[in-house]
Amino acid sequence: MLPIFNTASLVGFGAVIAALPAFDAIREGVLSIGGDNPLISWAAAVNVLSAMTGSASGGMSIALDALGPTDVQMASDYGVSLEAMHRVTAVASGALDALPHNGAVITILSICKFGHREAYCDDFVVAVVAPMIALVVLILKATLFGAF
Repeated sequence: MLPIFNTASLVGFGAVIAALPAFDAIREGVLSIGGDNPLISWAAAVNVLSAMTGSASGGMSIALDALGPTDVQMASDYGVSLEAMHRVTAVASGALDALPHNGAVITILSICKFGHREAYCDDFVVAVVAPMIALVVLILKATLFGAF
């Protein structure tokens, strides 16, 4: 039951964040990152939302609900395929979601009887650094070659 409650509470937390007036400022801020490359803007937006919620599924669902029409318009304006935007969304949602407040991180550490101090560094490398590298490679490939 612990994993279910951890994940559900974090997704609920993300919904509360999306309802706050400050969310509009955050949305505009992250969408302005990347200049003329909507893949970078979209990756930043999904990453920030996933980090705020501590959940890949929560961050992705909030991003798609709140920013989906903006995403489609950005892709259309800059000639970026929706397939590439989708791939970036999927990878970006799993990059910064595994911060220390993530439900899965908390659950795994508690089941293994480790604290953040003993085990989070390894988890950070596997669950944050590696997906961020994959995201950068994906954005570069999609920018250079389009849909693939």
